[in-house]
Amino acid sequence: MSNQSELELNPQKKLGFWAVWALGVGSVIGDGIFLLMGQGIAIAGPGSIVAYGIAGFSQLFLLIALGELAVGMPSAGAMSHWVDRFMGKWWGFLAGFTFAIGWVIAGGSVGIGIGKITMWFFPQLQGDFWPLFFSILFISIFAILNILGTEIAAKTQLLLVAIMTIIMALFSIIGLKDININHFTPFLPHGAEGFWSAIPLGAYAYLGAVTLTTAGGEVKNPKDLPKAMIWASITFLILYSAAQFVLQGLIPWNEITIDSSPFTVAAEMVFGIAGAYIMNMTAWIAAATCLLMGTFYASSRIFYAQAKSGYLPAFFGRIHPKTGTPVYGITVVWLLSIALVFLGSSNPNFLYIELSNQMVFAWLISWSLALVAGVLYRRNNLQEVKRLAWNQPLYPLFPILGFIGIMIVFFGSFVGSPITLVRGVIWMGILYILFKIFNKTKKSSNTVGKGKSM
Repeated sequence: MSNQSELELNPQKKLGFWAVWALGVGSVIGDGIFLLMGQGIAIAGPGSIVAYGIAGFSQLFLLIALGELAVGMPSAGAMSHWVDRFMGKWWGFLAGFTFAIGWVIAGGSVGIGIGKITMWFFPQLQGDFWPLFFSILFISIFAILNILGTEIAAKTQLLLVAIMTIIMALFSIIGLKDININHFTPFLPHGAEGFWSAIPLGAYAYLGAVTLTTAGGEVKNPKDLPKAMIWASITFLILYSAAQFVLQGLIPWNEITIDSSPFTVAAEMVFGIAGAYIMNMTAWIAAATCLLMGTFYASSRIFYAQAKSGYLPAFFGRIHPKTGTPVYGITVVWLLSIALVFLGSSNPNFLYIELSNQMVFAWLISWSLALVAGVLYRRNNLQEVKRLAWNQPLYPLFPILGFIGIMIVFFGSFVGSPITLVRGVIWMGILYILFKIFNKTKKSSNTVGKGKSM
């Protein structure tokens, strides 16, 4: 009886504009900005500012293009729900599952990142045990916060993002006076090849913003969702482009290493050792917000919606009667994240290179399908769209720009590594076979059940 009531419950609508804004800003950054920025600079030099900017604008265009769907069809399933309606069950499942599984992979990499960042504050702790311990500890804490309720997690996110935003803004403003223009030459030391290779790293840093679309089922006022989507994009685009400009003006591109956060080194140059501590805490907050409302919030909501639609086992669709959260989905994501932390600790290249590339591939598929659904929504329901509380400006400009951005990221990600693309196609083919088997088995069991009841 209690299980049935859990399945019939729905998430609680408790998110306001600022909570959604914080979800968008906080889910973007993580280790992509603070730990992997050095890799982007090593590949593209000062040109990485433009490369990351392209990735950031791609997110902005994408979110504007998806705004109408977010208002007209608010759902925890977001792209899964939209694509299902306009393109069919397999495509709807693929759009949602690839987005969710991408966040699970990110949970592993960011979880390792938060363990490494925490170690910076405790240099006396030696050995491989402690980074692993801190990774698992904080992954577990953020999972518990999500289980306790969306409102609790959202308020925690808002506080952390506000602190992070203020610190990064101060770094950009105060550090501007110390930059050396000569550090920006040569602008593309490794030519066009280095520039194109840096764009996927920018995409990795910024691509979490689409997480906002999964908040549709828990937003108090649906029209707050597209507004928060746009302002979150503008916030992180300005904030991190300015910070990256100051960073490269302070440290020559060929002196930046991937061993530590370049922002921590730059902050120590400007503010002394106290600045390094503060900036490293900011990096920690970035990773925390990425886990809190990216990995645990977004992926569990997708799994919840797909279970409600019959794509996944029913237990993913169970809502806790008191907290209103998909507790089983969050628990599964927690277990997978910890498993990936162990995997990444023993084989970091597999997690940070192969699986991260597959994450980008998965999200490119998800975004593309969502954009197609947005175009079909407008074409098939124009009068309904016109009556929405929010309409995207200059249609079809932003869907076109969104597709262009996806193609640029795709080119930069896979032109030099076609084997990565082949692996992506293989696991997606396996996913299709499993989807068909699961649905066939489910239909058979339903038929048998009906026959018995008769």
